[in-house]
Amino acid sequence: MQGWTPAEQPCGVACRSVVLMSLTLFPLRLLLVVATMLLAWPFTFLASLRCVDGDPEQPPAAWRKVMDFLLKAIMRTMWFSGGFHWVVMKGQQASPSEAAILTLAPHSSYFDAIAVTLTMSSIVMKAESRDIPIWGTLIKYIRPVFVSRSDQDSRRKTVEEIRRRAQSNGKWPQIMIFPEGTCTNRTCLITFKPGAFIPGVPVQPVVLRYPNELDTITWTWQGPGALETLWLTLCQFHNRVEIEFLPVYSPSEEEKKDPALYASNVRRVMAEALGISVTDYTFEDCQLALAEGQLRLPADTCLLEFARLVRRLGLKPEALEKDLARYSESARTHRGGRMGLPEFAEYLGVPVSDTLEDMFSLFDESGEGRMDPREYVVALSVVCRPARTLDTIQLAFKMYGSRDGHIDEAALSSILKTALGVAELSVTNLFQAIDQEGTGQITFADFCSFAEMFPNFAEEYLYPKQTHSDGSAQTPLAPTPNGFCADFSPENSDFGRKPFREKLD
Repeated sequence: MQGWTPAEQPCGVACRSVVLMSLTLFPLRLLLVVATMLLAWPFTFLASLRCVDGDPEQPPAAWRKVMDFLLKAIMRTMWFSGGFHWVVMKGQQASPSEAAILTLAPHSSYFDAIAVTLTMSSIVMKAESRDIPIWGTLIKYIRPVFVSRSDQDSRRKTVEEIRRRAQSNGKWPQIMIFPEGTCTNRTCLITFKPGAFIPGVPVQPVVLRYPNELDTITWTWQGPGALETLWLTLCQFHNRVEIEFLPVYSPSEEEKKDPALYASNVRRVMAEALGISVTDYTFEDCQLALAEGQLRLPADTCLLEFARLVRRLGLKPEALEKDLARYSESARTHRGGRMGLPEFAEYLGVPVSDTLEDMFSLFDESGEGRMDPREYVVALSVVCRPARTLDTIQLAFKMYGSRDGHIDEAALSSILKTALGVAELSVTNLFQAIDQEGTGQITFADFCSFAEMFPNFAEEYLYPKQTHSDGSAQTPLAPTPNGFCADFSPENSDFGRKPFREKLD
């Protein structure tokens, strides 16, 4: 029998270990984890019957203290059963009166709930979680702040509730917030959402580390799913986690007035403690980059930069969708006419600023100080509705098309380059494939018919040798945030100017 090669042997050993653990350790651990959760449920259910709406009792009732102790012990047993035999705690957790808010990062997995259960802190999480059997009852005990991503008014109320609790002088339990707003792979810290910093009260940064030889913890939008992550982690004989409480961060007067600045400075402190870098990507950037659609963004797109500039101008993409028709009609009347920076500022209804100049530079292809407003509308349409490719193309045809709705190859090239946020793009093969009669003109109906017949036309005709940003030609899964990374911020704000990239760079 042929033996394993040196390169194959580690993989073979690992595979055999996973198979062995799957048949022995995994089912035992899963049974114990479920059993401990079921054990905790009656206690939390009884506690929920005694809880009343309104502020918590001060000082906490004796039954509450006993319940906290029992639940912490049960939850610690649950994590021990799952292989987290030692949880290393560093630093000293501040009292609620010293720091009403705990900011935890990096957020990379539902295993981050370890920090929540060991501190019995309240959390901000999506409202749908309260209806999950058993889990929902456990969650209600820690008196979380619920938020709905789809309800803008809910976000505002959530921030108001966070402010009310944070300014209660320690009456409420500490709120543990994951300011990144989504799961990442722990190699850097993305832009913190300002919701945790809007109250302007001191916060205690908390950093998480999983120093395991094999990373089965990380759960992001791409890669292993939630169940696979759970399976592989429970198959590991031992899992390590470190929770470090950093010194309380008290904001300056300037930071109290500017939550984005406050968030950025706290992020810098946490990144230094972790020994990693920071990046200005946000939760919304991830949604844009990973959105499903026929025109998926390539790795070198400048639309992520465009989206950040839009938000920095105070023009929320989610609120601008209803204005696309007005913007497109105004741009269509220019009929290819270009405008300078002052005209562009008037067109958007914003003052001239450094941020606006950066955005203007993205569309000033020649560097002559002129840009085509139709390109702005196409880019804005992609940012507002990234998965609705045909809606963006239809809007573009109305702006670029002749009176009878036809466009030529040059117009299609301009549309698709802007929609993808790239400097160079050959559309000749695609145009010829759509224009089967060789008229040199196509309509939106022609484009739709072709897209219906060839739904993957972008990979074949536009960038056949270029893969998506994840190095795969597969359609990425739609982002499904978990219960611990709710977006509760009423505004999407970024702090600090970033280097911009022109379309022709």
